[in-house]
Amino acid sequence: MGRCCLNCPISLVCISEVQANGKIKNALLFSTDIHLPPEQIIEYYQARFQIEFIFRDAKQFTGLSDCQARHLPRLDFHFNASLIALNLAKHQLYSCPSSAKSFVFSMASYKRLEFNKHLLCTFIDKLDLDPDLILNHPNLPSVLSYGTLAA
Repeated sequence: MGRCCLNCPISLVCISEVQANGKIKNALLFSTDIHLPPEQIIEYYQARFQIEFIFRDAKQFTGLSDCQARHLPRLDFHFNASLIALNLAKHQLYSCPSSAKSFVFSMASYKRLEFNKHLLCTFIDKLDLDPDLILNHPNLPSVLSYGTLAA
């Protein structure tokens, strides 16, 4: 337990991780609740960062901050629609049979994947290609995932 400029006692948790280049990366987490066990503090910080990822993705990809309404019910609808769009994208990607055991969601990758599917369907349609030949090709997943982020 240490003291800092908060003028109250804090619990401090230090997480050290050895990186691939041999350097040590430290993360300092603290709580003003000195009775919280270190595992609980870590769990709270992990949940906090997950929430921050949700809001970041909603602002960047589903227009969370793009509403011009001023009435509370309309703002509620807009915020709910934005967050629902994000959750539906996450659910659709999670429920794919190709989802790995350690599921990592990236809205940027999801957007790229859906764009690639749409572009491929446009090529098939406009160039009168055989859809069965293309959609059943063994390299289709690597073509569709072109430009997505590696997990």
